[in-house]
Amino acid sequence: MSAVQWSDGTPIYRQLKERVIALMLEGELKPGDALPSVRQVAADYQVNPITVSRAYQELVDEGLVEKRRGLGMFVTEEVSSKLLGTERERFLTEEWPQVLERIRLLDLSAAELLENASTGEDQ
Repeated sequence: MSAVQWSDGTPIYRQLKERVIALMLEGELKPGDALPSVRQVAADYQVNPITVSRAYQELVDEGLVEKRRGLGMFVTEEVSSKLLGTERERFLTEEWPQVLERIRLLDLSAAELLENASTGEDQ
């Protein structure tokens, strides 16, 4: 995990959880990979170990990581299918409505968006 800037608007444990999820989606953390220890993450990011534990516990609760007694936390084998479903749902219910509102406010047409999207792929 790399250097991070914490946002004031969201609890740090949630930001940390989202960072781990992003690493999973990007393929940097794959099924079977070990997560860094709570102590290591707390030291690296200068946060309270309880904050890291809370983020990790939410990942466990969602079935994205599993605790292996005496070994640590590991990415589950089902992470890809679970993440894709939950992240798509979150995008559609939380992020997409905001994007649509911004498109409406800027009076952008579908043609303008598609034109920009196709030129953005080439970059």
